[in-house]
Amino acid sequence: QVQLVESGGGLVQPGGSLRLSCAASGLTFSRYSMSWYRQAPGKERELVTAITSTGSTNYADSVKGRFTISRDNLKKTVTLQMNSLKPGDTAVYFCRADPSWVGGKSYWGQGTQVTVSS
Repeated sequence: QVQLVESGGGLVQPGGSLRLSCAASGLTFSRYSMSWYRQAPGKERELVTAITSTGSTNYADSVKGRFTISRDNLKKTVTLQMNSLKPGDTAVYFCRADPSWVGGKSYWGQGTQVTVSS
C-alpha cells in the first residue's frame, strides 16, 4: 500500500520560513518524480515545484528564489524549504508521486495546511 505523508505545515508570519516533508512508503521511491502542489481556498490546485528521479527541478514563477525542493532516496523523503513566505502562499500543500515509466499510477498525499499571516 502506497502512502505519502506530509508534515511541517503550520502558521507563520510573513517573511518567515517553513520546511515541509513528505515521507513515502510502499513504492520504489527512486523511480518516481516528486512534486508539491498547493490549493488555496476557492482556487484550483496548482503545481509549485517538482524534482525528477534524476534530480532535475522546476519551480512555479511565483516561488522561484524562495522555495527549494530536495529529495533523499535513501530516506524516501522529499522536502520543500519555503523562505520569505507571503500571505499568498497560504494553501493546503500536497505531495505527489509520478512514476518515471508510462502507464504507472500517480499518488497523492493528504495535504498539510500552511497559513502565512500576521
